[in-house]
Amino acid sequence: MAPMNDEIEISAQISTQLERANGLLERVLAEVAKTPSTHAIFVDAGYVYAAAGRLAAGTEDRRAFDLDAEGLIEAFIDKARTIFADSRLLRVYWYDGARRRIHTVEQQSIAELPDVKVRLGNLNANNQQKGVDSLIRSDLESLARHRAISDAALIGGDEDLVSAVEAAQGYGARVHLWGIEAVEGRNQAEPLLWEVDSQRTFDLDFFKPYVSRRTLSTYATYDTAGTPRPARDDVRFVGAQIAAKWLAARGREALVDLLPGHPYLPGSVDQELLVEAEKLLAYSLRGQSDLRRALRDGFWEHLQTQY
Repeated sequence: MAPMNDEIEISAQISTQLERANGLLERVLAEVAKTPSTHAIFVDAGYVYAAAGRLAAGTEDRRAFDLDAEGLIEAFIDKARTIFADSRLLRVYWYDGARRRIHTVEQQSIAELPDVKVRLGNLNANNQQKGVDSLIRSDLESLARHRAISDAALIGGDEDLVSAVEAAQGYGARVHLWGIEAVEGRNQAEPLLWEVDSQRTFDLDFFKPYVSRRTLSTYATYDTAGTPRPARDDVRFVGAQIAAKWLAARGREALVDLLPGHPYLPGSVDQELLVEAEKLLAYSLRGQSDLRRALRDGFWEHLQTQY
């Protein structure tokens, strides 16, 4: 009878261990159920300035418009609060570029906002961001790996962000791509659209309250007739504005045809540029060779950044 008693005792021990294991599992599941989901918002500021500027101000040139970053960030937070109704916000990550990674005054003010972390890549001589995509990947992957977030709202459009999405998804996080309505075509890479868990696009009405055109600076000099003369920077700025409109109306094929002639413009384009600039400036540029050079410089500078 001893062997049978041993079997009964072993069976009882196994039953006890199973009950303990089930009890522990139930407590873990109950604790997990009480733990709220967490989301974070990752903003590629370069994409936002370019896409929102073109949509709401007609230009991607940051010098041409003001962006109410505080108001826009709050709008993103409100939108996330609606979409992720049962989730809490970890923070907003704001990725931008700066020369030698030194905060500008605007970036400092953004960094001081509650629940916002500013992360800076470098800005090269052509005002192009470097290292931002790798920062986004590093943060996304780290937060997902440590289970700090369950959902990530990613606002950007670069194909290089695909690896960041894959890294986060590999640790179980869901990545939701938020975009800005494109004036024409698309402003987000297709491979990125394919990789994310969901997509959402914000239209012009969403951005209108946060984007406003800048006015020309105060005229500091006068011409021989005593008329206030615009500063060279103002004229250069107008040239960039006109270039943005010109490119939007004609497309990149026209740009490719124009570039070989740099720094000279075809007569018809040069005349169109002059007429449009005089309307915007309310000032005649006839006989103002230095200002006309500044106008062409601004026109070319904007076009070259788009090539």
